[in-house]
Amino acid sequence: MIEGVEGVGWDEVGEIHLDSGEVRHGIVLDVHRDWAVVEVFEGTAGLRLDEVRISFSGGPLRIPVGESWLGRVCNGRGEPLDGGPPIFGRERREVSGRPINPAFRETPRDAILTGVCAIDGLATLVRGQKLPIFSVGGLPHLELAAQVAAQSRVAEDEPFAVVFAAVGITHADASDVRDILEQRATIGDIVLFVNTVEDPLVERIATPRIALTVAEYLAFDRGRHVLVVIADVTSYCEAVREVAAARGEVPSRRGYPGYLYSDLASLYERAGRVRGRPGSLTQLPVVTMPAGDITHPVPDLTGYITEGQLVLSQELDAQGIYPPFDALGSLSRLMRLGAGPGRTRDDHLEIAAQLYALVARARQVADLADVVGADALGPSEHRLLEFAEAFRRDFLSQGKVEAHSLDDTLQRAWRVASQLPRRELSMVSTATLDAYYRRREEDGDAPSGPAG
Repeated sequence: MIEGVEGVGWDEVGEIHLDSGEVRHGIVLDVHRDWAVVEVFEGTAGLRLDEVRISFSGGPLRIPVGESWLGRVCNGRGEPLDGGPPIFGRERREVSGRPINPAFRETPRDAILTGVCAIDGLATLVRGQKLPIFSVGGLPHLELAAQVAAQSRVAEDEPFAVVFAAVGITHADASDVRDILEQRATIGDIVLFVNTVEDPLVERIATPRIALTVAEYLAFDRGRHVLVVIADVTSYCEAVREVAAARGEVPSRRGYPGYLYSDLASLYERAGRVRGRPGSLTQLPVVTMPAGDITHPVPDLTGYITEGQLVLSQELDAQGIYPPFDALGSLSRLMRLGAGPGRTRDDHLEIAAQLYALVARARQVADLADVVGADALGPSEHRLLEFAEAFRRDFLSQGKVEAHSLDDTLQRAWRVASQLPRRELSMVSTATLDAYYRRREEDGDAPSGPAG
């Protein structure tokens, strides 16, 4: 609590000077008359009132921007954790940023390939899209997010970068993430921000904003295609709720502030493409659903703002399937802008639609089998159950450090779908089927996709 302040506002940054020469940093949570409440980033341990002086910057938090961030590992405030020098830039920008003006937005297009068959094949990530991962505590969402960050790529002649913001994770998880991303860090096209559960709440709120500020510079000033991974948003929202309670704000649903929707939108809407700029900013946030409740405020509001979702399944995880991708619960609403003829492969959208249709039919047959028993099913129903098992085993499942090319992903999709008779593949055009079976015969019945 600071007394005797003048002209100080919310979110203003201050420096706390100790007589020993140490300098700590804080941010203003609340102001009333000549009093201010300041949250100290480094914590208040060891502070004595009689040896503390504080000066305010007159504005919100700013960071230097530049390509010197690439290849670095930093804490949630942007301070190096890798033993390297401090990060400098010619310009300092406010981390709060601004959503992209709709009048200057371009439609997202083209794909970012993640090396994960379930995502690339069925819910393609498009440059400029916001595509969250919906998960539950205990599922491998952090491993999947790190794997996507480590493997994602665009065309070889296009500049690409990844910004990974780990928000409110344990030290063990932080170590695992750094191990997964180590190889990409050596290449120098990734920035890693690590905020742990022991760090101050305000740092947890600042971390994704700092990450997005760096990403915006790389995307819109330097022309890179940037993928931003935030893991996870629920930890961020918990910090927002606690800070709002400290400010004495009136709570809304489940104790969250009434402005949570606009607060999340201020993060998500910083993704996209800008007219006249070659780069793009794509977001892949992780949202953990407390008790698996998709109507919880955080996943509920996220679903309104973003363009689809990748849902992880507890049932598939219990079966040992990684990633435990729930195909019927997942959707990329912008997939047609990044996949198909002229973008990925001519047969991509058709085989994806076919797999979705077959998985839905297999789910119905499985529900029927639970009622009447598997012995009461006919031959066609048994084939669908065998397809469902092959879909999980031979298409969804892959190693945590295993990256598949798009051709390999679609070959796996065709291999699984063609276990059923040709007449069952009703979502694929006759021309595509003819090309597939002709190519298959030429290869000596080897599994393959259509030419093109």
